[in-house]
Amino acid sequence: MTIHKEGYKIILVALIGLAVVNLVLFWFAPPTACFLKWSLPISIVLFFFVVNFFRSPRREGYLHDNAVIAPADGKIVVVEETEEPEVLKGKCMQVSIFMNVFNVHINWYPVSGIVQFFKHHSGRFMSAYLPKAATENERTTVSIAHDSGKIIVVRQIAGAVARRIVCYAEENNKAFQGQQMGFIKFGSRVDIYLPLGTRIDVKVGQTIRGKQTIIGWLE
Repeated sequence: MTIHKEGYKIILVALIGLAVVNLVLFWFAPPTACFLKWSLPISIVLFFFVVNFFRSPRREGYLHDNAVIAPADGKIVVVEETEEPEVLKGKCMQVSIFMNVFNVHINWYPVSGIVQFFKHHSGRFMSAYLPKAATENERTTVSIAHDSGKIIVVRQIAGAVARRIVCYAEENNKAFQGQQMGFIKFGSRVDIYLPLGTRIDVKVGQTIRGKQTIIGWLE
């Protein structure tokens, strides 16, 4: 287990901030103040919560040309036929993964291929559970052209707590299945849009692991 590079700055700021708060309290608060005995333990818990959020586990992935692997840890909240208007502009299968603050928040490429499209959208920070979060929240959209010619769309969506999406995808670059695609800070959702006819192997309510759970198979 290591710390993800996206967490270095935030962890340092949290450490300095909590240290300053505790020093100020111990220097200026009355010795009899009841909150003094709780200040340090609470600060330690908060600090380790921040560190835990940015953990980067060493994890072997499942790699297969036709498999669609989970791009994130979390819980499946949507499996349905829908329309994707930005890239596919037609009917497809949508699988949505909700990541709470205790999940690993790294995102991985679900398939290998060429990144054909990337766009970041500024937006709101509604709860990621809401259906309209996919079109109104801050988000990034990445489309990958699989070797079979099929297009897979991955959308990172910020939630009510998340305030920054990091995406490493660049148009015309090669995407490798299981390679890191990005990171979403403090709670979020990832949607995958797959061609009709894709065999879906997950169901709503299922807990999944990024790189290891198979979302489905490209037919």
